[in-house]
Amino acid sequence: MALLTWSASPYGRYLHHGDWTATGIAGALCATLPGTWVALPALLYAAGWVVMSAAMMLPTSLPLIGLFDRMVADRPDRVVLHGLLIAGYLLAWGGFGVAAHMADTMLRALLTGSSWLLTHAWVPGAVVLAIAGAFQFSRLKYICLDACRSPLAFIMSHWHGPQPRREALVLGLAHGIYCVGCCWALMLLMFVVGTANVGWMLALALIMAVEKNHAWGRWLAKPLGVALLCAAYALSIIAPITP
Repeated sequence: MALLTWSASPYGRYLHHGDWTATGIAGALCATLPGTWVALPALLYAAGWVVMSAAMMLPTSLPLIGLFDRMVADRPDRVVLHGLLIAGYLLAWGGFGVAAHMADTMLRALLTGSSWLLTHAWVPGAVVLAIAGAFQFSRLKYICLDACRSPLAFIMSHWHGPQPRREALVLGLAHGIYCVGCCWALMLLMFVVGTANVGWMLALALIMAVEKNHAWGRWLAKPLGVALLCAAYALSIIAPITP
């Protein structure tokens, strides 16, 4: 709901790509304050990415969150520990989002004015699809998935009790890092379909939830990889001949 409201508001352009730093209040700030042209977009993109991560990725971690809830149910600081767990998780995804946006911004800056890119605008999308497809077959994908599929073992390895608040934050951060490790390539697809596209958000969130939390989810990874590679190939064939 937050993303829908944000995207429908006058500030919805901050969720999308585009040279919005050259116009309006954002443009004025970027033109007058040193370093604002880098810091302001990063801050706004990070806020949007954290909201998107909360919508897409937190539901995929409900088994761990639910188990942690039962373990701390009798503690007076239960709410604080929950908040720290979720904050650590979103910190991992927020960091990835900022890095991805900065890399995307740098790539766009390098390709600005490229006559080749103007006639091959389909290439970045095809490359992202191919990367996401290839990663579905990587060993790292399955190492991270196995960690995410064992919430009890994960909690027992990070939760010991002497420093509960610190351990709750580290637990969330560590789980977030493994979650990034298994899902980062699929999340990059949001740059292809639009980072505020709620329909694609729901579809990708469902796929990642099944991969992470269902026993038969491991049988989904490779067929999905084949489908993504085929989509990249089809785009490379169809797009160049489309008027």
